[in-house]
Amino acid sequence: MTFHREGYLIMLIGFLSVTLLQVGNFFLYRTLGWLWLYVILSLGLMVLLYLIIQFFRIPNRKAVFGEFDILCPADGKVVVIEEVEETEYFKDKRIQISIFMSPLNVHANYNPISGIIKYVKYHKGLFLVAWHPKSSTDNERSTFVTQHANGQEVLFRQIAGAMARRICYYVKENQHVTTGEEFGFIKFGSRIDLFLPLDATINVKIGDVVKSKLTKIGELSKG
Repeated sequence: MTFHREGYLIMLIGFLSVTLLQVGNFFLYRTLGWLWLYVILSLGLMVLLYLIIQFFRIPNRKAVFGEFDILCPADGKVVVIEEVEETEYFKDKRIQISIFMSPLNVHANYNPISGIIKYVKYHKGLFLVAWHPKSSTDNERSTFVTQHANGQEVLFRQIAGAMARRICYYVKENQHVTTGEEFGFIKFGSRIDLFLPLDATINVKIGDVVKSKLTKIGELSKG
């Protein structure tokens, strides 16, 4: 397991802050003599530091995929599978699959398919809770479209949640990407939406707990 580069500064600040707070906690204990309070605050600070560090963890996973496979781009839970009108890029009906990422999940994001990035756009917006129906269109978000070698296109979108305040991405238009390569990161709670062709095969259901680079979301049509 490694740690994501987006977290180095935050982890350092977290470590220094917790250290200073623990020093203050010690002097509070020396002043008041309340051992129970010292223990509770110490445990609380240790848990806080652990949560900060684990948020930026990157497990060692190997992406194994077929040519037409759609890999899961993020850890989390499937909260939406439905046919919708996609209004930003396709402007037609697609199958939407949404994955909610809690603060306890790994928050690195990975390319669901291989191909050419045809569209990249960042949108400023609100910070509604990530499971809110309007978060897909009203929240801070970044939208990407990858065109597969067979001509089919998949849209995927990073969506900030109530806690998230920064979306990071590392791809650009006309770039060739490979399934399972990292394309971005969202800090502190978020959601990923995928918009797939109507003839795509779906291998997950609502409520499934999914893993980036390990779970197969579905397959593109081979026709």
